[in-house]
Amino acid sequence: MKKRKFSIADILLFVFILLLVIPQTRKPIQVALSSVKMQFFSPSPLDKEDQAKLSPFAYKVSALDGTNTSINIGADKVTFVGYWATWCPPCIAEMPSIQKLYDDYGTSVEFLLLTHEKPEVVQRFLDKREFSLPVYIPRMQAPELLYGNSIPTNFVIDKSGKIIIKETGAADWNTKKIRTILDGLIAS
Repeated sequence: MKKRKFSIADILLFVFILLLVIPQTRKPIQVALSSVKMQFFSPSPLDKEDQAKLSPFAYKVSALDGTNTSINIGADKVTFVGYWATWCPPCIAEMPSIQKLYDDYGTSVEFLLLTHEKPEVVQRFLDKREFSLPVYIPRMQAPELLYGNSIPTNFVIDKSGKIIIKETGAADWNTKKIRTILDGLIAS
């Protein structure tokens, strides 16, 4: 019987699989893979017939410092709602693009990033990466239209409460296409 020789590709595949099995290297690899995917994918608006409309409501949340507040959604301001977690590789991959969008649109778009993690864990994550995103802990059940079975799930909601974009999975939010959509929603 002839003995099979291992090629460089076989060895690289073995090393890659091994690194995915090791907890310390799995997360960075998953973040990197999500980042690569994002290079080819930017969110798009839902088809008009799929753009459901929320009734205006006040989302009851707690800031990371424990302050309770309510943020109005569907009431005269464009809103970006994102569900995420610090342990989620696709969430980590897309956060820099959301931060850039927030830096430029934070005064004209309401940003609401929601997580169910402990505030101190989230704050350490934000500080380590130098993010200044407005992150909250939900204090109420979201309306059914904002339910998502996976994270990240992000929504762009117009001033009247219509869901213009619903995106699940890592996406590049800092694109010309998204900025054009936001500019149009803000101007209307």
